[in-house]
Amino acid sequence: MLQPRTLKILAALLAGYLVLLIPAYLGPSFLEAMSSYAVMVPFLSIYLFHKLGIPGLLEHGGACGWGWCALTAFGWTFLALFWIGIAWLVAWGLARLTVRS
Repeated sequence: MLQPRTLKILAALLAGYLVLLIPAYLGPSFLEAMSSYAVMVPFLSIYLFHKLGIPGLLEHGGACGWGWCALTAFGWTFLALFWIGIAWLVAWGLARLTVRS
């Protein structure tokens, strides 16, 4: 599970994701719209987890009136651990599929 091959694939996946994020923040405006999907899908998933009933993810218990509630420190931690865990599972699966017998 924590073999060097898995960790290398995980590092490559995270680096690839970072490359996809760069145009959203630093690139030209015509690339911003396409790369914003790479930013918004993980970020907006926290509202799905809140809707599923995981407490403490959003400030004010998710009751922010007409605006979007900000994430708590626990929410940011949960979000980061969830998506890094998903990336690690993908890396582990790729390492298992590409292992040499």
